[in-house]
Amino acid sequence: MRIGTHILKNNLIVAPMAGVTDRPFRQLCKQMGAGMAVSEMVTSNSLLYGSAKTARRANHDGEVDPIAVQIAGADPAMMAEAARHNVDRGAQIIDINMGCPAKKICNVMAGSALLQDEALVTRILEAVVNAVPDVAVTLKIRTGWDKQHKNALTVLNIAENSGIQALAMHGRTRACAYTGDAEYDTIAAVKAVARIPIIANGDITTPEKAKFVLDYTGADAVMIGRAAQGRPWIFREIEHFLQTGAHLPAPEVEEIHRVLLNHLHDLYDFYGEYAGVRIARKHISWYTKGLQDSATFRHAMNQLQDTRAQETAVNDFFAQCRSRGERLDYVVDTPNKHNATPLAA
Repeated sequence: MRIGTHILKNNLIVAPMAGVTDRPFRQLCKQMGAGMAVSEMVTSNSLLYGSAKTARRANHDGEVDPIAVQIAGADPAMMAEAARHNVDRGAQIIDINMGCPAKKICNVMAGSALLQDEALVTRILEAVVNAVPDVAVTLKIRTGWDKQHKNALTVLNIAENSGIQALAMHGRTRACAYTGDAEYDTIAAVKAVARIPIIANGDITTPEKAKFVLDYTGADAVMIGRAAQGRPWIFREIEHFLQTGAHLPAPEVEEIHRVLLNHLHDLYDFYGEYAGVRIARKHISWYTKGLQDSATFRHAMNQLQDTRAQETAVNDFFAQCRSRGERLDYVVDTPNKHNATPLAA
């Protein structure tokens, strides 16, 4: 899998997720087998460059290459400036967000709302590509604005003509948000005519599903988002399954505990005491989902206010899990559930 001059170690990519794909999470997913991780989106509004939040999002210290940063906005000149700003701070790949369905993004005609205005899509892509001529620029989209207006093929043509070097597509429209099932026929149709790498995204939650989507669409890579929350080892599971057809054993409680503690320490170091504790809460919830008495534990843990108390609670919970000999069940999927119709030969 190649994006521009960057050769990825595999075709498994961490999707950009607001409030999730910070530097600690990206580093962890890469350690667990992801070939690339895309940052949570950075605003194109230059007035926010000085904020602490924006500075953290542009912090790539010690991160394994390639460093991919997603930018969002609706003004071509501002998007171009945002691309230059992030390249100056270490970005090696610039990804343009035209896939986010969040109202606060779409209400300002950014994210997936841009798919309604193909002329503006063209101006933004050309402006960003021209602004950073020595850096690969990629694009993330949805299949269209709604089910009656799926224009992914048109956007692919615009992207290729503008110099975009890879296209990631979520198998839902903007109107679908995250409801219903992702569909892969549109991704397959785009891949059939594409001259650039195509990355499939949406509802990829298991090794079986990853293989199904790759086989069904012909995509060059898969992008995994929500399924990696609290389960960063999904990347090594998928890679092993794609290579061997066999499953790795589910992680034991001892490993989950160790991975979570390391993640917590990175979050505390990155955000500091106050924010670190609060951001860690959602990650702890994700890691402990499916373990016995986890709901009761999470309720109590969410009341804790400092890192020491939070870490102690985590240690006590996992000690109880080990004493019971617990282990997470392995998540297995069956391809015939995937809401896809056979494509014509």
